[in-house]
Parts: sequence; structure tokens; C-alpha cells
Amino acid sequence: MTGRALLVLALTFGLLGLFGLLLPRFILLLYARPRTFSVDAVPPRRVAIVFGAGLWRDGTPTPILRDRVQTAAHLYFAGKVEKLLMSGDNRFVDYNEPEAMRQYALSLGVPDEDIVLDYAGRRTYDTCYRARDIFRVDSAILVTQGFHLPRAIYLCNMLGVDGIGVPADIQYYRKISRAVWTFREVLATIGAVNDIMFYQPVPVLGEPEPIFQ
Repeated sequence: MTGRALLVLALTFGLLGLFGLLLPRFILLLYARPRTFSVDAVPPRRVAIVFGAGLWRDGTPTPILRDRVQTAAHLYFAGKVEKLLMSGDNRFVDYNEPEAMRQYALSLGVPDEDIVLDYAGRRTYDTCYRARDIFRVDSAILVTQGFHLPRAIYLCNMLGVDGIGVPADIQYYRKISRAVWTFREVLATIGAVNDIMFYQPVPVLGEPEPIFQ
């Protein structure tokens, strides 16, 4: 085989590999588009699910997480939802995403009795799974940034939670940050599809805690 033929073959496999990486992301973008709304246009649901997004070293929410909580608060005060399900990671004593989200929501005026905490939402998959099995949520408004929303909508719907989304893109994020998040999301999307279609892992569970009796 000549050098030119090897080059053509390498390029062909490279393009096929790139196509295989990007195709799931493209499909999820198409799937989520008709299920994505603004705060004003979104149909009411009883619950908003707010996904965790990291804390600073002092335990306070990062800007991206503050935007999610603030968007959820907007939904609450607009009468779009009755309860906010704050789902995040609390595997370590000094790292408590749900409580940090709760404190920020309280500072925005959301009543404590309308905030529900999920301490084992370690991944988007886990949050959707536990919303269904632990909190008995069958439909919800999903609150996260636009780059993450297609995967969240896909996972929740595939796991039995009729989810529609509202982007939490309140502030401007740096181009480099958006590029990194988008690249990571391409890989995470492949993982999400594999979880649904093949692996079907079971997250940390426990006794049911229905939000609505």
C-alpha cells in the first residue's frame, strides 16, 4: 500500500471516528430542542429539578451553580413550579452541594418548605433515576445550562421522568470555559447513551421520600 493510500485510509478512519463521537451529541440536541423553553414560556410542572455544578473551596456555589439556583427561583416565583428538588453530591463531610444550593435559594427568598434536597445526585443519571425512584417525580422542569440540558432531558425522559428544560444561562461564560464544557459534554453524552442502552447502573438508593404525599 502506498503512502498516499495509507494517508487516505487514516483520514477516512479519523473522520469516521469523529462522526461517531459527534453523532450522539447531535441526536440529543435534536431531541431536546422541542423540549426546551424559556422561564416565561415553559409549561408549569409541580417540580423543578436543579442539577449540582460544583462548589468553591469555602463551600459556596460556583457561578454556574448560582445561575441554576437563580433560574429555579425565577420559575418558583413565576408560579411555574411548586417545589425545587436540589440534587447534588454529598459524598464527603466538607462537600455538600444540595445544602449550598438550599442556602442560596433561601437567600433569594424561596421558602424552606418548598426546597427538597437530594444528597446522592452524584451524576446526571443518578439525579434522574433518584427523582423517579426516591422522590416519586414523574414529570419536572429541568434546570441547568444549555450545554448540559440535552443530556439531562434525554436521561430523565429515558428513565421515566417526563422532563422539559429551561436553560440557566444568566451570565456570560468565557469562551474557553464554554469550549471545555462542550468537549466534555460530547464524551459525557456517549456515556449517557451507553448507560441507558447497555449498562443501566443502579445509583445509591434508599427508602422512598415522595415530594407529594
